[in-house]
Amino acid sequence: MTSAAEQRAPAGEPAAGTGQHPAVVNGARRAAVPAPVVWPGAPTPLGARFRVGPDGVAGTNFALWAAGAEAVRVCLFDGTGRETQIPLTELTHEIWHGFVPGVMPGQRYGYRVDGRWDPWTGARWNPAKLLLDPYARAVDGEFGLPPEVYGHVRDWPQQQVADTVRDDRDSAPYVPKGVVVDDDDDWEDDRRPKTPWADSVIYELHVRGFTKLHPGIPRELRGTYAGLAHPAAIEHLVKLGVTAVELLPVHQFAHEDHLLRRGLRNYWGYNSIGYFAPHAAYAASGTTGQQVGEFKRMVRALHAAGIEVVLDVVYNHTAEAGELGPTLSLKGIDNRGYYRLQDDARRYADYTGCGNTLHVVQPQVLRLITDSLRYWVTEMGVDGFRFDLAAALARSMHDVDMLSPFLAVIAQDPVLRRVKLIAEPWDIGSGGYQVGAFPPLWTEWNDRYRNAVRDFWRHALPDVREMGYRLSGSSDLYAWGGRRPYASVNFVTAHDGFTLRDLVSYARKHNGANGEDNRDGTDDNRSWNCGVEGETQDERVRALRRRQLRNLLTTLLLSTGVPMLVAGDELGRTQRGNNNAYCQDNEISWLDWSLLDDPGWRPLFELTSRLIALRHRHPVLRRRAFFSGRAHSADGLRDLAWFTARGAEMTEGDWYAPAATLGMYLSGRDIPGRDERGAPVADDSFLAVLHAGEDPTVFVLPGRPWAERYEVLVDTSREDQAEAPGTVHPAGAEITVPGRAVLLLRVV
Repeated sequence: MTSAAEQRAPAGEPAAGTGQHPAVVNGARRAAVPAPVVWPGAPTPLGARFRVGPDGVAGTNFALWAAGAEAVRVCLFDGTGRETQIPLTELTHEIWHGFVPGVMPGQRYGYRVDGRWDPWTGARWNPAKLLLDPYARAVDGEFGLPPEVYGHVRDWPQQQVADTVRDDRDSAPYVPKGVVVDDDDDWEDDRRPKTPWADSVIYELHVRGFTKLHPGIPRELRGTYAGLAHPAAIEHLVKLGVTAVELLPVHQFAHEDHLLRRGLRNYWGYNSIGYFAPHAAYAASGTTGQQVGEFKRMVRALHAAGIEVVLDVVYNHTAEAGELGPTLSLKGIDNRGYYRLQDDARRYADYTGCGNTLHVVQPQVLRLITDSLRYWVTEMGVDGFRFDLAAALARSMHDVDMLSPFLAVIAQDPVLRRVKLIAEPWDIGSGGYQVGAFPPLWTEWNDRYRNAVRDFWRHALPDVREMGYRLSGSSDLYAWGGRRPYASVNFVTAHDGFTLRDLVSYARKHNGANGEDNRDGTDDNRSWNCGVEGETQDERVRALRRRQLRNLLTTLLLSTGVPMLVAGDELGRTQRGNNNAYCQDNEISWLDWSLLDDPGWRPLFELTSRLIALRHRHPVLRRRAFFSGRAHSADGLRDLAWFTARGAEMTEGDWYAPAATLGMYLSGRDIPGRDERGAPVADDSFLAVLHAGEDPTVFVLPGRPWAERYEVLVDTSREDQAEAPGTVHPAGAEITVPGRAVLLLRVV
């Protein structure tokens, strides 16, 4: 009887990936063992790991957790696509494993897993489907979705039962392959910035979109990791002053079938299928392992500039979707083990809106996620993670549970508890909205901040209570359990929704280019178009919009908490009213760098950079503890005080009264904590006046003990901020605050 490998390899030729590469061990060349040979190997670590085996023979150890499988074959592919199948016969604690001598870095591979086909009980094994290794460190090729890559007959006439009819066509010619990678980088020359949370300014960007049109980046590097590492890209980040980039998903992802049918692609990347592999399409150097080194060099370059790297990660679901989705990896390895299923095991529990939800309570799934996280920290050099739909990961069997296995493991992990952890604190399931509920160590995207600031500047808040909480660190949400103001990641815009410019240019979404009849994307934009829908030549409207952008950015960067900007908002980037550009891999989503040289938009970048620099210089703007609102000295000066336009401290009734004007006084005299040498922290004091009304208003500057004089630092009513600083007013003076403007005054 011949093996599967011998049956598929033509007579007289070596099998793919075996018997054709010399191994170099300790400087000596050894002939690799002829194929087909597989030694027992080891069940750990999982994945395909190149190493030196018995007798100094180099090869690769393959290990795959597939609890209910009946057989597992590792499939090796040569440059022509010819396949060699090698059975893994060793089974240890539900892990199939084997060491294959002669398999070297660069080898392309996948798995075929045998087992029962019984969708009614959740069993969906189909050996005709080549499966991506969940631990693959690199992926070569892109996922198209022809019928052959579905475990069931996708186009079965009776769609209501299509998922129960097994498709026996071979998917190998149509799917990407994993790549064996040699991990030999010790990161000794890398210096992590380790920016404290309170000092952080986050910049959310898309690797491809940020670099695709940048004129200073060579064309062959645009849209890639190498492009982001280029000095021209880093120069912009340094000039702006941000401390961290938050990269939209860079895990290997796939495009959805409904997009491919419409000639579109998944641009954002929230459709992961490889949790260890940098997305191959973002690599300029190659996709047979070179993308790993290119990603590492990008991280090093950013670190050298003092910029941390945070990854937006999608561990809540995968690209395999629901029962009618493709079979690409986990679904064919152990569907019941990896995914949450309903009582009717044909169906998937869907807390994500994407068709499936990973079964994080399952120990091996939790291991997959934490192994992936540790890998990106220890071997790829990243500094933190933003978890998409984090509430889905915090669910125990059904409900969101802040004592869930996922959160408990993160809290005690010696690697992960030290990096930046950001939760998107919601999912679409029952009880999924959890803003303010995540435990210490975690920060959160604070959508209540976003909503309050948007509503204030479109003059839609009934009173200023909500705005007061959001400006001062959201103590109502985070002042518990030892959490600090920097638990709140403050943002006005994110990748999902309008850009900042569109927020003041459109009253409604314009998503026709997505091909979904404008049904997709939220209708709750809390936007104001300043009187005209879309772009206009009316200079009065354009000037008002630019002023509103200055108001929004100034508010964000003066607020207590961690500010997050979206790439291009500092340039006035527009998506033409599209508030769900997830499938727009084109000029709608890419940054238009010509705006930086546009006299109408350049001042916005300069103001943003100036405000970030101001924030870095003044610890009172980036406090590490919540305000107390109490006087700490005999003169009655408090660390935080609120004023009406009359110059009087706000009363309880003032908080509940309709108002368009709010004064916030920040004392630099009573900042909790000490500096690195143990000395008290002292700073200037500031008064910020925010006025959302259409008409100018008179504001009385508070007198003693608050100040004797005030110097204007920022006046957002001015296009050119160079003219604003320097004006000094005595305490008690009545100053005119222009309509829809922010004044920042320093106590002198």
